[in-house]
Amino acid sequence: CRQTTRCGRCAVLYNAALLIRPFSPADSVAVNGVALAAFAQYEGVYTDWEMLVRGVGSMASLADTGEIFVAERSDVVVGAVAYIAPGAVPRAEFFESEWPIIRMLVVDPSARGNGIGRKLTEKCLDLADRDGAEVISLHTSPAMEVALSLYLKIGFKLERRVPDRFGVPYGVYLLRLR
Repeated sequence: CRQTTRCGRCAVLYNAALLIRPFSPADSVAVNGVALAAFAQYEGVYTDWEMLVRGVGSMASLADTGEIFVAERSDVVVGAVAYIAPGAVPRAEFFESEWPIIRMLVVDPSARGNGIGRKLTEKCLDLADRDGAEVISLHTSPAMEVALSLYLKIGFKLERRVPDRFGVPYGVYLLRLR
């Protein structure tokens, strides 16, 4: 396929400029849809899939406590991430209050492999720098091999294990910024 934007046959986006921009409420359905599509590969991995999907499918609600940024290509939302600033609440007890948090980095499966996850992560690093943070945190699982690989390449290090989530092991990872 040699399309230059969206291919009607395979629904893949090609060679269109990627725009990282702030979320708006009009993006809610698209962001929640991308989150569900991104997590679909883990069905059967988590013990309570229905409960997990309820949380994942409401990713846009993270705008209530943080900043969401979307990745858009040819007017189509292909990824999103939430940034939770230092001191923002509520937050899971395993995150220190002074740590900014990267939450719910998601990329549509049809758009993966184009550096979108890295660009969204870099946006969060810029925000942490803006906020004067010494570190930035996230939690993820070895089950999320591609995401974990990206975070480790960027320089995140395992800080500590946290309780399993629906039967899946998780850890808190930190990147020192200063």
